[in-house]
Amino acid sequence: MTQAAQSTRGELLDAWERYLTLRRGLSEHTVRAYLGDLEDLLTFLGVGPDRDEPIAGALSLLDLADLRAWLAGLDASGCSRATLARRSAAIRSFSAWAAHEGRLSDDVAARLRSPRTDNRLPTVLTPTQAQTLLETAAQAVERVREGVRTAGGGAGSASGAGSASGAGSASGAGSARGLATALRDAALLEMLYATGVRVSELCGLDLSDADRRERTIKVLGKGGKERVVPYGAPADRALEQWLAHRRALASPRSGNALFLGARGGRIDPRTVREIVHRTAVAAGVPDLGPHGLRHSAATHVLSGGADLRSVQELLGHSSLATTQRYTHVTPERLRAVYEQAFPRA
Repeated sequence: MTQAAQSTRGELLDAWERYLTLRRGLSEHTVRAYLGDLEDLLTFLGVGPDRDEPIAGALSLLDLADLRAWLAGLDASGCSRATLARRSAAIRSFSAWAAHEGRLSDDVAARLRSPRTDNRLPTVLTPTQAQTLLETAAQAVERVREGVRTAGGGAGSASGAGSASGAGSASGAGSARGLATALRDAALLEMLYATGVRVSELCGLDLSDADRRERTIKVLGKGGKERVVPYGAPADRALEQWLAHRRALASPRSGNALFLGARGGRIDPRTVREIVHRTAVAAGVPDLGPHGLRHSAATHVLSGGADLRSVQELLGHSSLATTQRYTHVTPERLRAVYEQAFPRA
């Protein structure tokens, strides 16, 4: 009896997850996306949602036409080119693995082509807009500080009049947490822009990964690859202020996490995305997420004179072609390079 004949939906997904995590070393975000892609394909093939649902029949009949029909349905439902390309990559990887493991009779997705990706340039901020975004976060910190000072003065006066101390203590704790949260938001925004790291990489940072003497962070990127990324003085000042107040959010769950969530655990990528979106709206700049800040940082470093290979190292890309998509070279920058390099400019 083949492995596929004994397999269930849950067993297949668990085995696929172990392969992606332990053998491929993919990030948590990519593993979650690939698992979702396989689940969607199984549902398309008529496999029920229960984990103990048998999958032998569906896998034995799976062919290239099924995969193309699945992708065509996703395309018709409005999936972006990038999502379709990722789903194609996920299923090609699954098919090769399943064939090797004896779960498929052959690699049915070997000839599956990815849809042509959308090469439109992503939205990025101008340097002035990026500065406005970061100044907005800093102004939010000052507003909270002012509120703490005002509340502190009022609490002291009320205490002298003999008010209950419990309410004052609770108010003080809340003020400390509010200030720590504002400082955390400002620091993570500064670090995202200063380093161009992925949101998952930022969330994965530990206290020991920040070398404040050298102003660098050690990042664990895709495929378990480590790189060291520098950051500047404004980001260092914001980080210093956050670390001085980190204890206000800390709990037994905090461990060595550099950035903490509201409950004291390691901050979640969704929380970081919410912070970036909220601050962009408050700053009146184009709405974007952490990846937009990554694009912006890469573009600004390149426009400032860095070569593409150096930007590739900073971003942790394995392919220079990927770096090129992340960067916007302005016409002014192209003209300056042309006039400097071409003898008949």
